[in-house]
Amino acid sequence: MFDLIVKGGTLPDGRVADIGIVGEKIAAIEPALEAQAGEVIIATGDLVSPPFVDPHFHMDATLSYGIPRVNGSGTLLEGIDLWGELRDLATVDEMVERALTYCDWAAAMGLLAIRSHVDTTPDHLNTVTAMLEVRERVKDYIDLQLVAFPQDGFYRAPNGRENVLRALDMGVDVVGGIPHFERTMADGAASLRDLCEIAAERGLMVDIHCDETDDPLSRHVETLAYETVRLGLQGRVAGSHLTSMHSMDNYYVSKLLPLMAEAELSAIPNPLINIVLQGRHDSFPKRRGLTRVKEMQAMGIRVGWGQDCVLDPWYSLGTADMLDVAFMGLHVAQMTHPDEMARCFTMVTETNAAIMGLGDYGLRVGATASLVVLDAGNPTEALRLRAGRLAVVAKGRVIARGERGDERLDIPGRPALVRRRLER
Repeated sequence: MFDLIVKGGTLPDGRVADIGIVGEKIAAIEPALEAQAGEVIIATGDLVSPPFVDPHFHMDATLSYGIPRVNGSGTLLEGIDLWGELRDLATVDEMVERALTYCDWAAAMGLLAIRSHVDTTPDHLNTVTAMLEVRERVKDYIDLQLVAFPQDGFYRAPNGRENVLRALDMGVDVVGGIPHFERTMADGAASLRDLCEIAAERGLMVDIHCDETDDPLSRHVETLAYETVRLGLQGRVAGSHLTSMHSMDNYYVSKLLPLMAEAELSAIPNPLINIVLQGRHDSFPKRRGLTRVKEMQAMGIRVGWGQDCVLDPWYSLGTADMLDVAFMGLHVAQMTHPDEMARCFTMVTETNAAIMGLGDYGLRVGATASLVVLDAGNPTEALRLRAGRLAVVAKGRVIARGERGDERLDIPGRPALVRRRLER
């Protein structure tokens, strides 16, 4: 007897199977389950996937587009300036409500695990207070991992170091940083040493906004790899963005990639945002700043796609759909071989889960019973169509259903959210 059976779905590897769920766990995956269930989802002909995962987001800023005004230049730096004003205007309640709305969007899209960077610059730490509340309120359907992120610099901001430590003491999960935003290259390198030592002492993961610039000489990822090996943090450290690698000398990159592989660094490019923000100072040819995805993967470096922003000071679009993210990444990285396209789907599911250290993730017996039924027959078709979500199961419970047209979200204590798919 199962609480829920998903019948006849096609798994990402091409197998057709029934998935039996008991409580919050997957209890069986077999070609045909001859058993009763309290609820059955018929998925014949549909792709059944583990949930989507976003390893890089800014939930404290999401859905704030236009406040206090629109980013006129479209640059990263103007976005940072705008956010610097907004974070002192926004109340805890406002940030919580915006974030919960975004989590509704995410859940309806089958995005059930998110790593969000939380700005620790302001001494009031309202951002941290708000996101800790959100993490608690969505824990039944979204795994929200928080990063202590000193947006204005670990050393450059007056209380940058102190506030990162305060945030970690409050319960934030991951150590973050932004070395290229420190006053000097030397300060950036020193901040990485300090941050990695904090993570080593506390047994935490590290996720650094690293070399998010068009400057080909911004090379903090090299220092990040060194500190990772020095402190024995292999497998626990990620470099986000890495856009400077787009512009680096090829000989230097041939030295850098083996160092990253040796350190077991993960890389998190954010294609929607990287191609919009980078190259703003160029005339033509105009750079688009996406890091060297295929080259890193060829070296065995774990690379996952991140969303980064939705309707905030840096990005005026977005829907919480990780298929949009992978679709754009596929194009900009020129990953059009069938194997590469399938890998792009894996990057927003299994790869991102590994980056976040989600040990109970996946379509296997004993894993958490979270999955998505997609209106597509295989991962490549899901990317091509940005397929609709026919059902979303979070920790054993159906929270969203679609009828190849409408999707409804039903979370206890939250208003129902109906989202209509675009006609194609």
